[in-house]
Amino acid sequence: MKRRNQDMQRRDAGFTLIEILLVVVIIGILAAIAVPRLGGRVGQSQVAAARASIGAISTAIDLYETDNGKLPDSLQNLITKGSEPNWNGPYLRKAESLKDPWGMEFQYTKQGNIYALASAGPDMSFGSSDDVK
Repeated sequence: MKRRNQDMQRRDAGFTLIEILLVVVIIGILAAIAVPRLGGRVGQSQVAAARASIGAISTAIDLYETDNGKLPDSLQNLITKGSEPNWNGPYLRKAESLKDPWGMEFQYTKQGNIYALASAGPDMSFGSSDDVK
């Protein structure tokens, strides 16, 4: 009798194919609903990340200017030391931080003691309406 109960427990211990298929179908339905809603958020998060990177690079440029009395000639000066006697860097940890979320380098321009930073945005070309500044 004891052996018979153990055999019945073993048969009932797993999931049936129908139960597994039902769970897979439910997960598929939930994914079909959630993915389109989250798809538009990726672009918004990339723009937010580009703005945050511009803010971090601007802070690094300001620190460089405070230490050296002038703006850097290029963003690369924030990572590697040139001929500056008061260079206290690196002001940014990685060269990858000089690229926007789309893999393009940030555009750095300076005129006198004023500078501008921009990302080309999702279309990866400067001068369009989706540029991030």
